[in-house]
Amino acid sequence: MTIKRFEDLTAWQKAQDLAVEIYSVFSEVRDFGFRDQIFRAVVSISNNIAEGFDRKGNKEFSRFIYFSLGSCSEVKSMLYLAARLNYLDEETSLRLIEKTTEVTKMIHALNRHLKKSFNPPPTN
Repeated sequence: MTIKRFEDLTAWQKAQDLAVEIYSVFSEVRDFGFRDQIFRAVVSISNNIAEGFDRKGNKEFSRFIYFSLGSCSEVKSMLYLAARLNYLDEETSLRLIEKTTEVTKMIHALNRHLKKSFNPPPTN
């Protein structure tokens, strides 16, 4: 099956779900710098997947996947910091870190698929 829209990508869908949850959890945090940074980073995950999808070819898409992975790592790092700053309880922190890890794995899988598509095995 060929994916025709970025909205059909499970990685994009899960990244959107993560963004909605991060917004919900951090909406009341009074540290506006922290809150704005984690919001920007989490939104960037799905946005880079979407933007890369509509670029020219898999190689360009893969470049945006790396941006998305970087944003995912930024969110994960900020979740560890949020726990240390007591912005989150331990259970919420671990649950969100796990979801971030899940999104990261999905994005890596998508990238592997893209690389296979533009790096065919050599023929003899």
